[in-house]
Amino acid sequence: MPTLFSRIIAREIPADIVYEDEHVVAFRDIDPKAPVHILIVPRQEIAGVAELPDSGDHQHLLNAARRIAEQEGLVDGYRLVINQGPGAGQTVDHLHMHLLGGRPLGWPPG
Repeated sequence: MPTLFSRIIAREIPADIVYEDEHVVAFRDIDPKAPVHILIVPRQEIAGVAELPDSGDHQHLLNAARRIAEQEGLVDGYRLVINQGPGAGQTVDHLHMHLLGGRPLGWPPG
C-alpha cells in the first residue's frame, strides 16, 4: 500500500508543492513547527534511514534542501531534520527530511 507521501507525489492527495525534480518532491508541512517547514521526500519509497539502499533518490535530498532554502530566502540559516522510527517522531514510513527556518531555532531541539 502506498504511503501518504507516495500518494502526494502521485497527486492523489493535494499538497502545497514548492519544489520537485526527477528524484524528490518537496511540500509545505500541514502542521508547521516554524514559519518555513517543508518536507523533502525522495520519489523512491524507502521506509527510513535504517533501510537506505547504497544508491537511489535519497542521495539528492541535501541538494534539494539547498535549492529550496535559497528559493525560500533562508539567508540567516535553517535546520534539516530526519527522524528514524517512532521513538524519534517519525510518523510516516517514507524517508523524508524537514527543512525548518524563518525564526531562530534553539539548541538542543525538543
